Amino acid sequence: MKTLFSKILALTTLSGVLALPLTAANSDPGAVDLGQFTPSTERAEFVEIQIKSNLIGLVAGLARQAEPEVADLLQSLRSIRVNVIGLGEDNRAEVTKRVQDLRRQLDRDGWDRIVTVQEKDQDVGVYVKLRGQEAFEGIVVTVLDGGKEAVLINVAGDLPPEKLSLIGERFNIEPIRKAGEALKKS
Repeated sequence: MKTLFSKILALTTLSGVLALPLTAANSDPGAVDLGQFTPSTERAEFVEIQIKSNLIGLVAGLARQAEPEVADLLQSLRSIRVNVIGLGEDNRAEVTKRVQDLRRQLDRDGWDRIVTVQEKDQDVGVYVKLRGQEAFEGIVVTVLDGGKEAVLINVAGDLPPEKLSLIGERFNIEPIRKAGEALKKS
């Protein structure tokens, strides 16, 4: 009985120690849980992209020869998540509420809103999570586009501020590109 208890205790301790790296990886300070979305039955547009560090590292290795600056930037990323949700009458209210809730959560969690655009049918918010004064740990872009679509983007990594516009340029994320250019000027 005592031997069985010792083996169970050792096994439990070992599994707890082995699970620590997994817990740490899931608690990336720059990563945000955007949630799961359901496509509208009225609008066909629905895109969900989730790229993790292993694939980013592979692409960085392939890009190293042709574009070393882009490869260095990619090497500093841990994850990229993009959601584009077409909005119809069946999901517009729910998705709009979830975007607004996400913005409030980012504010509560200490993210800095660096871009706010509200004009005509556009509603854009760009948030960053800072690591001291050296780098961004994460970027979140939220866009509500004229009641037609919602776009949510989260890039997590160790991102130097001077490279922010390069991220927006290379990944075709206009709000991030503009925020990066504004940071370069200031």
